[in-house]
Amino acid sequence: MLTRSLFPRDLFAEMDRLTREMQQAFDLSPSIRGYARGGYPALNIGSTTTGVEIYAFAPGIDPAKVEVNLDRGVLTIAGERPATAPAGDEKTTLHVNERFAGRFRRVISLPDDIDPNAVSADYRDGVLHVSVKRRESAQPRRIEVQ
Repeated sequence: MLTRSLFPRDLFAEMDRLTREMQQAFDLSPSIRGYARGGYPALNIGSTTTGVEIYAFAPGIDPAKVEVNLDRGVLTIAGERPATAPAGDEKTTLHVNERFAGRFRRVISLPDDIDPNAVSADYRDGVLHVSVKRRESAQPRRIEVQ
């Protein structure tokens, strides 16, 4: 008679896997202080003393159709990526389709010290670069001692 163990062979590895899956399930909103993996477009977000730099990796998109909005400290990047699958007929079979197509929207919470009037966006070689400057009063400065 074959018997199965009630516990996995490596209980600690299984607990570690479950912990990672739970953390990923609850990491829903990207922000400047940390963000979840996944979603389209992929994002890199960095902070400097002078501003916040956001890079969205979105090749194959018409820059005129990308919307970048900033409202009350929340930056939204939205747009649509057209489908590139071959036209289907009875003799065409699509075996693998891993490229994302369709509407997308990414929302990023920014720090309170950003300047909403100093935002620039540039799309080049499939990368959208959004630069948000910090307020002048929030930037570090040296004070002379008299």
